[in-house]
Amino acid sequence: MNGLRARLLSTLAGQLGNPHGLLGKGVAFMLNRGNKRAIAAAVTAAAITESETAADLGFGGGAGLSLLLDRVGANGIVHGIELSADMLARARAGYPRETAAGRLRLAEGSLTALPLADDSLDAAITVNTVYFVPELDAVCTELARVIRPGGRLVIGIGDPDAMAKLPFTRYGFTLRPVADVIAALEKSGCVVTHEQLPNPPIPHHLLIATKPA
Repeated sequence: MNGLRARLLSTLAGQLGNPHGLLGKGVAFMLNRGNKRAIAAAVTAAAITESETAADLGFGGGAGLSLLLDRVGANGIVHGIELSADMLARARAGYPRETAAGRLRLAEGSLTALPLADDSLDAAITVNTVYFVPELDAVCTELARVIRPGGRLVIGIGDPDAMAKLPFTRYGFTLRPVADVIAALEKSGCVVTHEQLPNPPIPHHLLIATKPA
């Protein structure tokens, strides 16, 4: 029984990091539902305005894409970067008009290798993603690279102490103290402010990084 439980939890953890296949469809729904409040708060914290260029990096189920499209308006651009080919296909099917018009630009990529030019984004969000990448400094350097001077980046993470109590986070998750993520962002040259969301059952932290102009 313990071996079966471990395999099930490991499978769930792997799907959370890279949703795919039939199971991935259910995980996408779960991600959108479970992360909705944190994603909405990250979009608000990014202070996105009309006609800007914004991105959801590691968008998963895609809940953040519609929020960003609403924020940038008809003349803005939203980039959606995702590691999972299945989640990219899901987003393309869900937003055919936006992708055809070029308002939504979807591409495969990771947090350490973003298919975006230097200084190309006014704002970006990435929520519940950094647990799955071991190279935190490389992530923050890459995120800072694609944000223009004066631009905003919001990293959303679950409280590490609360996350550690979940049975699946021991499989493939790297849970870091919030201070370590802030330090990595500051090392990349950003100025960081910290907001907390009392979001039961998992409180969340928003790390709002501004790239100096």
